[in-house]
Amino acid sequence: MTQTHMKREIAEIPQVVERLLGEGRGAIVEAAKALRAADPDVMITIARGSSDHAATYFKYACELTTGVPVASVGPSIASIYGVDLKLGRAGAIGISQSGKSPDIVAMLESARRSGATTIAITNTATSPLAEAADHVVDICAGTEQSVAATKTFVTSAVAELALLAEWSGDERLGRVLDGLPEALANALDCDWSALVEATAGVNSLYVLGRGPGAAIASEAALKFKETSGLHAEAYSTAEVLHGPAAIVQHGFPVLALCVADKARESILETCSRLAGQGGQVFVTDPQPGAGTPLPVARTGHPLTDPIALVVSFYGFIEALSRRRGFNPDEPPHLRKVTSTL
Repeated sequence: MTQTHMKREIAEIPQVVERLLGEGRGAIVEAAKALRAADPDVMITIARGSSDHAATYFKYACELTTGVPVASVGPSIASIYGVDLKLGRAGAIGISQSGKSPDIVAMLESARRSGATTIAITNTATSPLAEAADHVVDICAGTEQSVAATKTFVTSAVAELALLAEWSGDERLGRVLDGLPEALANALDCDWSALVEATAGVNSLYVLGRGPGAAIASEAALKFKETSGLHAEAYSTAEVLHGPAAIVQHGFPVLALCVADKARESILETCSRLAGQGGQVFVTDPQPGAGTPLPVARTGHPLTDPIALVVSFYGFIEALSRRRGFNPDEPPHLRKVTSTL
């Protein structure tokens, strides 16, 4: 197989992040200004698929930086059931690379009718989702041809962090974001081939994380399914102990996404327990305890480190997909734009 669209688009990630933080800065500043003025009591997110994992990432990042709680709202509340929620003191963010899915658009329109400050994060600035919003953040990723989203997921997450840095006045996060393209270029060079060998012949595995890393775990589990035909389930390292850990034995693969934040010790404790049960545990940490270390590129901030992890993961999953005989650009039964009502 010649170079896949997916591999090429993964390689573009540092460049498109730099473009977002340059060309897209003005729109981010304006949206953040609107949130400061509105001073919302709660934020809601509206998204599906990889965009919903970016929304989960926003949830953790927003709650950690601003103290404002974030809830994911089911789009069907508006699109199927026709209910407008009471959102007069809320901010609402709709996330969609295409901006075309009718249910996402309907829910953001409903939020706007209800008085929420509405923001669209999209790769299509002229889309219906953009028209439904008070403010539009173009993620500037350019055309994404592979069905599996990679650069649009990363730029959505970076746009969210840039929005939070502006809204909260977090100068440290802003400085780290400025240097993020270089860190993501380093993440592209991380060699996870040991994980390719360990998962090339399996049918099921767990992906674990905690806090912002839990959002990345969900994104990784989706990519295992859609590109490589693997049944992967994502759990927090706390939740996995409430039942799912029972099947981790006899070489069962576990990928634990660990960053250098306050959850690190608890993640490593869970990894040690699962390895003790017989699990084959891979950990993104240079000192993984009983697990096998995977190389990582640190970014200088616990909120941006998970983004570097997902970039390294994307390089791995593209290679695994080809190793397992799949075409990662064309997952079976899937299309690039999924329109749901």
